[in-house]
Amino acid sequence: MNLIPDFDLSRLNTMGLASHARFGAVISTPEEIDELTGLSQGTGLPLRILGGGSNLVLRDEIAAVVGVMGTKGRTVEQRADGTALVTAQAGEDWSEFVGWTIAQGIPGLENLGGIPGTVGAAPVQNIGAYGVELAERLDSLVVWDLVDRQRRRFSAQDCEFSYRQSLFKRSGNRFVVLEATFALPDTWTANLSYPGLDSLPADADAATIHERVLAVRGAKLPNWRMLGNAGSFFHNPIVRSEVAEGIANVPRYPQRDGTVKLSAAWLIEACGLKGVREGQAGVYDRHALILVNHGGATYAEIAGLASRIVNTVREQFGVALVQEPIEL
Repeated sequence: MNLIPDFDLSRLNTMGLASHARFGAVISTPEEIDELTGLSQGTGLPLRILGGGSNLVLRDEIAAVVGVMGTKGRTVEQRADGTALVTAQAGEDWSEFVGWTIAQGIPGLENLGGIPGTVGAAPVQNIGAYGVELAERLDSLVVWDLVDRQRRRFSAQDCEFSYRQSLFKRSGNRFVVLEATFALPDTWTANLSYPGLDSLPADADAATIHERVLAVRGAKLPNWRMLGNAGSFFHNPIVRSEVAEGIANVPRYPQRDGTVKLSAAWLIEACGLKGVREGQAGVYDRHALILVNHGGATYAEIAGLASRIVNTVREQFGVALVQEPIEL
């Protein structure tokens, strides 16, 4: 495998930031990850593996060896109990994969349609949307352990999923997802609890729900190909109930442990920050949770705007926002 010096990542991140890594390569087979490990050790630089670049804020220059996951492949195994085990390689586009499962007549992932990024990155973040989290559908993962330099299989329970969290996210850069398998039973119940889906009939099929999810997302969220963004830039904060009670009118979602999840978008908008700009970085004028690149924004501009939002929300409401995209 040949490393490319001054590897251009500018077209490999949905925020649209100009960025170069010291060295980089596209990974076409799982075995090349181990080869990259040796090459990174030879250069004395850390190894970083990227998916679709949809959850990243990239610095101008990255002192690392960067591997971009490009492995492809999808399979379906039908179990005797009616469950379909659907496996996708890490480099598959997540949104295309979901659409493919629907086209195969396999329901279960329709609420997660339209989310940018790759299959390999999705479990790390435990992506979720419209009332469904990936953790609810995952059967198992195969990963590459960069420390032990071997494959490992994790069940869904092994992954230690929580809200936008997983074992893999907490473990830093140790594990690289190679493939993900989803257990999708044919005895399927539609999840129509989320606003925008609740107007659909109770007997709506997966294809109809998927189409509605894409329409709702398209109406609220900017297309990153036209307006660079990394999706939701902050987690919805989870606070003690007394903190939530002290903020009038904020949308709140009680959790099982007695805490309350708040709407980060509402908090940001209530601070008067919706639509503001710093240089070419801005808060999207149709959804306060999205930071956008109006064209030529730099890492410094995005990071500065994010810091301003965090500080303002903390000062006004006493709530700490946590950034969702990873900085590299």
